[in-house]
Amino acid sequence: MKTRLTELLGIKHPIVLSGMSWISVPKMVAAVSNAGGLGILATGPMDAEQTRQAIREIKSLTDKPFGTNATLLFPGAADNARVALEEKVPVINFSLGKGDWIVKAAHEYGGKVIATVVNHRHAKRAQDYGCDGLLVTGYEAAAHGGDATTFCLIPTIASAVDIPIIAAGGVGDGRGLAAAIALGAEGAAMGTRLMVTQESPLHDNFKKLSIEKSTYDTLYSTRFDGLGCRVLDTKGARNAIRQGMNIRKMIEALPNSVDIAKQLHLPYIKLFIGVMLSGWKNAIQLAYMANAFKAIRIATENGDVKNGVLTVGQVTGLINDSPTVKEVIERTVREAEEIAKGLAKMAGTERTAKPAAVKTASKPKTAKKPAAKKTAAKPKEKK
Repeated sequence: MKTRLTELLGIKHPIVLSGMSWISVPKMVAAVSNAGGLGILATGPMDAEQTRQAIREIKSLTDKPFGTNATLLFPGAADNARVALEEKVPVINFSLGKGDWIVKAAHEYGGKVIATVVNHRHAKRAQDYGCDGLLVTGYEAAAHGGDATTFCLIPTIASAVDIPIIAAGGVGDGRGLAAAIALGAEGAAMGTRLMVTQESPLHDNFKKLSIEKSTYDTLYSTRFDGLGCRVLDTKGARNAIRQGMNIRKMIEALPNSVDIAKQLHLPYIKLFIGVMLSGWKNAIQLAYMANAFKAIRIATENGDVKNGVLTVGQVTGLINDSPTVKEVIERTVREAEEIAKGLAKMAGTERTAKPAAVKTASKPKTAKKPAAKKTAAKPKEKK
């Protein structure tokens, strides 16, 4: 399947692994890239030297294009982005900050830059300072989706920009990929779907839960990490959201932030002073992040269902198995291609049998029926 995205990035399939902390590790990134997609390394939990080592490990595991991400709001993220530039990573993805300096440096060695955005204003600004593509995140997505759903957000942004769009949120199989392309995207990010695969480092406890849970079993709140964030509905998630940022959580944030400083090899006093000088609002936000980082880590690595919290999208309701990364990607593309052929055939039949129908809107119910018959995935029963 060729799109502007596959041509831009030099990949076989228009599928991207989102940069998910503690999930998108070197082996996972390489597995996706080797299967023809684009793996993106999550650098949030890493310091600069760890990022450099991870990038070099990926290079030892694949000769295919891959990317790294940088969430510029996080401490140390700018340093990680500079390491990626020094290592001449083929694709750099950034979010929650202005990345014009990343664009300039990456273009000097022929690298590509993709900005993660949730609205058309940020999308246009990213295009204006030279980004090569956009990862557009809808409300259904894991973690920090936008206020608009993918079905409305993608065409809105596609009408506002000229650069390729990667749709994130709501894509878990070939139906989602075909729909994303029909809406104006050139590919899709599949974070939740790819985290439930054999190569994924996600703990088996949460792989099992992700398969068992339905589309309705996620929670969306600003009270988990301070931003609008979607997580799996578990006891730990409900407790975290109920408490929000109270006095107890503020106290817990102190040792958790110490752990983050150690993890990122940052002098804690420097981190603390920097946070306090940035203003009370930002300090509260980083306190949220400190607690959220711990909750996500113990869910991902330890499988702690009681206290851990896992970010997942609503597409978790479409997940019924844990195959290999290659199987997921090839199955998704095959289903999308079959749907596209069915729609093309239907459009041709309509033109031949009913020429006047060209002047009227197509009927969605008629268009969806053949595609649904060719899709292997079966909806899960709500639990």
